[in-house]
Amino acid sequence: MEYRYGAHDFPISGVFEVEPKSCPGFIYRCSVPLGHIKMPPSEFQAFLENVASEYHGDTYHLFSKNCNHFTDDIAQRLTRKGIPGWVNRLARVCAFCSCLLPESLQVTTVKQLPEYHHCTEEGSGSMSSTTPHEPTESDDGDQDKHLLSPPVGSREVAFIREAQR
Repeated sequence: MEYRYGAHDFPISGVFEVEPKSCPGFIYRCSVPLGHIKMPPSEFQAFLENVASEYHGDTYHLFSKNCNHFTDDIAQRLTRKGIPGWVNRLARVCAFCSCLLPESLQVTTVKQLPEYHHCTEEGSGSMSSTTPHEPTESDDGDQDKHLLSPPVGSREVAFIREAQR
């Protein structure tokens, strides 16, 4: 699976998974090898859920906390090496020159309404229809994170879900 970070208006994780090279709304250009790790899948899952709690959708920022920052953070934590400097160069330049950019690009976060995949509470955790998510009082940062996996062979996006303790 491929793990991504994106923006939405809610104070819950913006990390999601998709089939490699098939993220909706993006065109795949090339792969950049970042190293190898030896970690049991369950340990990696726990690691990813922990990191995802630091990347809420409402804290996404095009210049200072974007998907490339997320990838660099993950690579640093897992391999002690970051992404190549050219990958996020445009964001660094824009952050440095932000006072010269139009006001619409200087906002603190990107605002958009995400689509959330609701899952069943019983069984395998398979997903049902895609519907907008309305935040509730239970959508706070003090909950455990659980990754929802799309059905095998699916091109759907799976978001991190916050489960009640």
